[in-house]
Amino acid sequence: MAASPEPPGVTRRMVDTGTIRMEIAEAGEGPLVLLLHGFPESWYSWRHQFAPLRDAGYRVIAPSQRGYGATDAPAAVEAYTQLHLVGDLVGLLDALDEETAVVVGHDWGGPVAWNAALLRPDRFRAVVGMSVPFYGIHRAATAPTASLGALAEDRFVYILYFQEPGVAEAELEADVRASIRRLMYSISGDIPEDQRRFWDRPPGSTFLDTTVDPPALPAWLTEADLDVFTGEFERSGFRGGLNYYRNLDRNAELLAPFAGLSIEQPAMFIGGQHDVVLGATPEAVQRMRQEVPGLRRIEWLPGCGHWLQQERSDEVNALLVEFLGSLDR
Repeated sequence: MAASPEPPGVTRRMVDTGTIRMEIAEAGEGPLVLLLHGFPESWYSWRHQFAPLRDAGYRVIAPSQRGYGATDAPAAVEAYTQLHLVGDLVGLLDALDEETAVVVGHDWGGPVAWNAALLRPDRFRAVVGMSVPFYGIHRAATAPTASLGALAEDRFVYILYFQEPGVAEAELEADVRASIRRLMYSISGDIPEDQRRFWDRPPGSTFLDTTVDPPALPAWLTEADLDVFTGEFERSGFRGGLNYYRNLDRNAELLAPFAGLSIEQPAMFIGGQHDVVLGATPEAVQRMRQEVPGLRRIEWLPGCGHWLQQERSDEVNALLVEFLGSLDR
């Protein structure tokens, strides 16, 4: 592996899940908590969560998900469906000899966490979704990308831009460090309101057109942090993470048999007040209770953008420790 940026008390290793080899970072002993990152991140996005959860009495594991970091990255686009990603977690639990886990997911880790809880309630005893709510599985006559196409008439929709293999890869990999720096800043709570243009670009734009290069890094992101993320994607490239977006329509087809199922386990949602990726109002998130009757808490972090566990680590840590402690009460 490359130079080790592990926080104190955190170790990394490779685990054979039965279908892929997965890189994990781990700390502590006790009931298992899985932390799932989003795009474009890695296990390192949870660097601030290891010590507080370990000290609260939990075994904390943050994998680099399929296609990220040192974890295997299958070549086929169709190898990145939600069923593959949930299967990776089940295989990971088996390899770790763990019967159950609490699963916490941010960004693309959110849908994986929600679907893991939905499809395998015997293995995932509670769930926390961050930034991305769960709206249930519904049969729809229109494919998700076709629905998004309605927005593309008058604005740039990055999810559609990501659909063609090779296009976004070329843009993002031309200068990996600049791409990550711009994206981290541009959808954080630190960017001034008059510079927020993530959803305000015309058709024909590119992804980085939606971003701004910061005059300086925000306080929660150091040059050393940026070194780690840059090194990860200079090694792996962005293709694996982009393939998650390329399975939207395929996921709708594969998950259709599970339409109408609800998540009964204890659950919590955490969102940021200025999270432009969320695309959901507090009212819309409240409606999630229809699909997640076990939803115990909805928490909004004032002034926070998309990178919740990095931007507001203390608040997120306190919420996670409190929620985990409530599970056996």
